[in-house]
Amino acid sequence: MGFSAGGAVTMGVAYNYTEKDRPNFIVPVYAWTSAYPVQEAPENAPEMLIICASDDPLGLAPGSIEIYNSWMKAGHTPELHMYAKGGHGFGMKEQGLPSDNWIERFYDWSVSQGITTTSK
Repeated sequence: MGFSAGGAVTMGVAYNYTEKDRPNFIVPVYAWTSAYPVQEAPENAPEMLIICASDDPLGLAPGSIEIYNSWMKAGHTPELHMYAKGGHGFGMKEQGLPSDNWIERFYDWSVSQGITTTSK
């Protein structure tokens, strides 16, 4: 999981792993795709959840959509949560917006992927 420039690092890992060090999943959060441009998704790509806000002042929303589309084009099933508002760097900051709850969506996704188990 990486945020902004860390999201670019996350995507670098997703594009350059070997079978020995393949991540189980990746979560680029408002990934800085102009720093590390979107590429074709690997054949054995890890599961992916993408988080961003449409109103990101750095203009990162289109890159998040491009990442999503590249995974879809390769036959993978990424999940994308694009919030209308949240700006850049919303992380765990409370703003009274739906983006405040992205971490719950991460949890829901991780359970649905079998990455996390529930205590129920």
